[in-house]
Amino acid sequence: MSSDEIGHEGVGAWAKRYYFTYREALESALRPFGLGSTQWYVLYQLANGGPTMQRDLGQMLQLERATLSVVVATLVRKGLIEQAPGADDRRQRMLELTPAGTELWARLPDPIAEIRSIAFGPTSDADAAAAIRVLREATQRLTEHVGEPPAPGQ
Repeated sequence: MSSDEIGHEGVGAWAKRYYFTYREALESALRPFGLGSTQWYVLYQLANGGPTMQRDLGQMLQLERATLSVVVATLVRKGLIEQAPGADDRRQRMLELTPAGTELWARLPDPIAEIRSIAFGPTSDADAAAAIRVLREATQRLTEHVGEPPAPGQ
């Protein structure tokens, strides 16, 4: 493969294609449950991390405040989470799963595991780990280059 082909059909192009296809698969898996991917990530964090301050959740998920507010309002309207004033600062909001949210979470399949199984099923663990390592390191170098803080988990 020539360097020109690598530039136009290389890692960046395939990472972008994978990302968009991954998002489409995630949305498709969640649609029968009336959830979008961002709603799922909020529920995931609350189900696995417990009650969380809304501002902290926005930082964890790297969501703009306005975007998170819309997602939270939707989940509250659906009866899946509740907001309560923060103990230290009543202007801040503590988010928590409701019983209906907990029940829905228990019924939800793990779309990430399903997607990973489909996408990487025949791939060896070593190859998958190498792909993750290469993308993580490339992302860290680019993040340092443009001067932005790395995303959580990087």
